[in-house]
Amino acid sequence: MCGICGVVGIGSRERGETLVRRMMAAMIHRGPDGEGVLMAPPVACGMRRLSIIDLPGGNQPIWNESNTIALVFNGEIYNFRELRKELESAGHTFRTNSDTEAIVHAFETWGEKCVERLHGMFAFAIIEMPQGPAGRPARVFMARDRMGIKPLYYAIVEDKFFFASEVRALLASEAIPARLSPDALSSYLLFGSVSEPVTLVDGVFSLPPGHYLDIPILRESTPAVTAVAPQPYWNAAKERERRQAPASGGSVESPQARVRSLLEQAVASHFIADVPVGVFLSSGLDSTAIAAIASRTQKSIHTFTVAFPDVEFSTEHSECTLSGDEMLARLDEAVASFDQPSMDGVNTYFVSWAARQAGLKVALSGLGSDELFGGYTSFDATSKVRRLASAARWVPKPLRRWTTPQSGGAKLAGSSPDALRKAAAAWLDPSSLPHPYYFTRSLFTPQVVSDWLHRDGNSWTTTKWGKWLADSANEARSMDEFTGVSWLELRSYLVNTLLRDTDAMSMHHSLEVRVPFLDSSLVEYVLSLPESQKRNPAQPKALLIAALGELLPKDMIAQPKRTFTFPWENWMRGALRERIVAGLGDWSPALEPFLRGENVGQVWDDFLASRTTWSRPWSLYVLNEWVKRNLGGNLSGNSEPRKDAAVSVA
Repeated sequence: MCGICGVVGIGSRERGETLVRRMMAAMIHRGPDGEGVLMAPPVACGMRRLSIIDLPGGNQPIWNESNTIALVFNGEIYNFRELRKELESAGHTFRTNSDTEAIVHAFETWGEKCVERLHGMFAFAIIEMPQGPAGRPARVFMARDRMGIKPLYYAIVEDKFFFASEVRALLASEAIPARLSPDALSSYLLFGSVSEPVTLVDGVFSLPPGHYLDIPILRESTPAVTAVAPQPYWNAAKERERRQAPASGGSVESPQARVRSLLEQAVASHFIADVPVGVFLSSGLDSTAIAAIASRTQKSIHTFTVAFPDVEFSTEHSECTLSGDEMLARLDEAVASFDQPSMDGVNTYFVSWAARQAGLKVALSGLGSDELFGGYTSFDATSKVRRLASAARWVPKPLRRWTTPQSGGAKLAGSSPDALRKAAAAWLDPSSLPHPYYFTRSLFTPQVVSDWLHRDGNSWTTTKWGKWLADSANEARSMDEFTGVSWLELRSYLVNTLLRDTDAMSMHHSLEVRVPFLDSSLVEYVLSLPESQKRNPAQPKALLIAALGELLPKDMIAQPKRTFTFPWENWMRGALRERIVAGLGDWSPALEPFLRGENVGQVWDDFLASRTTWSRPWSLYVLNEWVKRNLGGNLSGNSEPRKDAAVSVA
């Protein structure tokens, strides 16, 4: 696990090293155990290492046998041992025992298709150097894992291509203008996090999950990188078609047995490390399943949680109890840990801190289970919103303005005071978002965001993130409703909020978090199953519970879903109140032209009057703090990021 960075198109070795060193210094928390650089104009790249596998031999860049291919890598490849055997049989010689080296030889053997053979979480850059380390690079190839577990960001400024594991590292280069992106701001206000593939920094983009970038380097002395087009290598809809094809002969394993087998394999592979591995335990079904499976084969597992009671397994359990005063004392550091602002994530900051205090470098998390097996209320709520939106299309819009779906709003999100607003938004303009699901995940409604930002209600359709949402919605429509919501959860809330926050908060503490439920084989198999084999109205996560069988205590199966969250409502009315009021009162000059402080003040007043939930003012507080720390009042810069550097998602 590491942080990687680099620049393509730089003519000076000294200038390249200066830029890379600045980015590396901004990511030292991602890799306190070592560093490595490659300076080969017009390419310069670097990495910071958190050593997990092959502690003495996994330093980067890692080269192939002939020193013509170099790699900087962030992540873990869980099938590297199988790949190594295959590649050694093909004649390759390995110098280390690291998973990183398997990627180098896989690229030698299969080229860009090597990504299809990798199982794990990864973001990497390969530099082809046909004439060796002293020669001139010919190509840079970059890729990100299928689910987007590990991040990779890029920008093109003055015909130079910059990349890094963190947005803040790109800003630290001092070559990227620190400007707020109005398009990304609308995404944040709608959903409480910035949607792929944009970031809150204008001109900085995320390489989307399941995509790669190929940058050929021409023979000129300093080639100009003017545009890039990420290409997909993994498509859920096509993968479903392949898996749903009739099997030819042989016995057919039941879905329950297959899920159990795939999950056991995933947990076992995610425990591969040369350092101790722990488990984040929330007393919920997902993390309990991982701990139960692991405790059957692993020894001395350490489990961690925050403010939840102990669960009996053969593990060493640590519990971090947090008061409002303790939260207040560490709030600044927690908020400063966000690489991009988010309404979520602070809980992961504290549980990661507890795990690192105990000396762990690796922990397993239950992320991905709710998305795959239907643990969220969004699965039922999407059906309600879909029916509401369908009915709205038969009612003239002027008439819709005078009617409010009271009963539908009350049912949309239980007792949440914002439920009616979501239902009313879908009723008033069902086409303002590309799928009913997105209304269930909205923070502020499209109508409110459009009014605040003085934009047309459907302006999202022209944005890069709007295209990402629309493409995901189109893919979901080729699936049954349950699987479609699964896909949208995986492609939006999971990657934009949960995985991004987990990466930022855990890596702030130099902790690697692994997610067995997002093992690609398990994800592909569960997505291939029809709704009838996954959904039971009387039992959420019915397939997972059936697959786990005797591993789960009966009282846990019967209990309602327990969310891993903090008592924000109480804290924001108590210990955190002064801090939030002061923060919202000091509104950033960079935000003011787009989002006025008086609108924010009204949201806080609504919270105090119980007219809205804590998540709305908290999301605005985090947004403001992030912008003040990272963008300040800068609304212009000396260099203009290329807008045609934007992602085109095929």
